[in-house]
Amino acid sequence: MPSPILISTKIAGFGLSSCLYNASGPLCSDADELHAIGISHAGAVLSKSATLQERQGNEEPRYVDTRWGSINSMGLPNQGYEFYARFSEQAKTYDKPYFMSVSGLSHDDNLHIIKEISGFENIAGIELNLSCPNVPGKPQTGYDFEQSRRLLEMVFTEVKQPLGVKLPPYFDMPHFEMMASVLNDFPISFVTCVNSIGNGLVVDPDLESVVIKPKHGFGGIGGDFIKPTALANVRQFYTLLDKSVSIIGCGGVKTGMDAFEHILCGASAVQIGTQFMREGTGCFERVANELTDIMRSKGYPDLESFRGKLKDI
Repeated sequence: MPSPILISTKIAGFGLSSCLYNASGPLCSDADELHAIGISHAGAVLSKSATLQERQGNEEPRYVDTRWGSINSMGLPNQGYEFYARFSEQAKTYDKPYFMSVSGLSHDDNLHIIKEISGFENIAGIELNLSCPNVPGKPQTGYDFEQSRRLLEMVFTEVKQPLGVKLPPYFDMPHFEMMASVLNDFPISFVTCVNSIGNGLVVDPDLESVVIKPKHGFGGIGGDFIKPTALANVRQFYTLLDKSVSIIGCGGVKTGMDAFEHILCGASAVQIGTQFMREGTGCFERVANELTDIMRSKGYPDLESFRGKLKDI
């Protein structure tokens, strides 16, 4: 029999049987959705980004699928951090890591949440969201390097679990270097690249209108369209950050080949967002099978055989 192809990985010291799992956002807000991920082929469970209090989010329609991806202005609808912290008790039954996404609306909110959940031993790690582009009146912390540093200084005084950050997409080379210099000063466990590209606009030419209601139609762009930007961010942060930091690729992943490209650029794990919204939990098994087939055809027995080994020409 041929040797098995392994797509297992480690994030924040925890083993994942599959390098594929959900991005925080789609279909991870309530207990039923989180349970569906837990019993699926996803290698981990990641909660919806949690705020201090429950939020209803922005007006509908706030998410629209397109032929090239999606646009959304969700506004962080979630059940509040206490719900997602308590869910960690159920999550331990899935035999996979449970990560909690935290996205307080202020530094003080983030500090309070992280302090309060520090005692929940079944939360494997925290993904601190520095990059939500869809809350009216709230800027993205990840584009303010001084504020990012200040927030990390605050939360690392309280955090007990491994902590990573979810970043917005960067486009200028100095910005990669500026954020990397901040992150390298802290014991960051992982970095997720990237959140949606903020403030895109999709027009319905038949109705001559925007397609989502919040923010006069402006929203975050995800899916196929953002994969080149996501790959660039994965590659740059893989290159610039300390090698103890795991990179998690996110953006434009709907096939095994998309996942392969993220790993080739340096990702240790890959999150699926827009395609998960379209397909449901079946995407994790399908993409895993496609990735395994690609690796077998190329003679790669595991992820470390090719992770980060992107070639120049």
